[in-house]
Amino acid sequence: MSGTRIPQADVSGVYGAVVKRISRKMFGAVPEPVGVLWHNRKVLDFSFRVGRSAQKWDRCDANLKSYAHMAVASLVGCSFCLDLGYFAAHNEGLDVAKAREVPRWRESDVFTPLERDVMAYAEAMTQTPPAVTDEMSARLLAALGPAALVELTAYVAVANFMTRSNTALGVESQEFSASCDLPPLAVPSRS
Repeated sequence: MSGTRIPQADVSGVYGAVVKRISRKMFGAVPEPVGVLWHNRKVLDFSFRVGRSAQKWDRCDANLKSYAHMAVASLVGCSFCLDLGYFAAHNEGLDVAKAREVPRWRESDVFTPLERDVMAYAEAMTQTPPAVTDEMSARLLAALGPAALVELTAYVAVANFMTRSNTALGVESQEFSASCDLPPLAVPSRS
């Protein structure tokens, strides 16, 4: 696909200048979803608030949440979120070698059993209808505790909001990870 399904708006005005400055500082460029959502500032502001709030959550390990979000993005097919997640892992000092492997987590040997359970849970939540089982929840509850499992669940829900929105709007990778010379994301060897 070439371009988004809704043309990007001109991010302008005082608020637009602030958004562009912050975006360029964080990512080196203004992410396409900002231009698309600029058409409806209430939706854009909601997305920003949700994202900022989720970044403050601290009861679940950041690496686990990163893998969960990228597992959702991989399953949904959001190349923008996969690339941004990989880029963010690099910038936040997370385990980039593992983040790179998320698209092929089932066949990769770099993940612990807990990390695999987290990605399986994220994918199960993403299925329609959700396919989370009592056993899956019990393993994560035992390993993480209730506060972290609640946070992980909410984080996966936010990941679904972001990935599904971006995919529906036709937002694709802006190659943020390539801009910091990260090797390409791993590709599953089977379909």
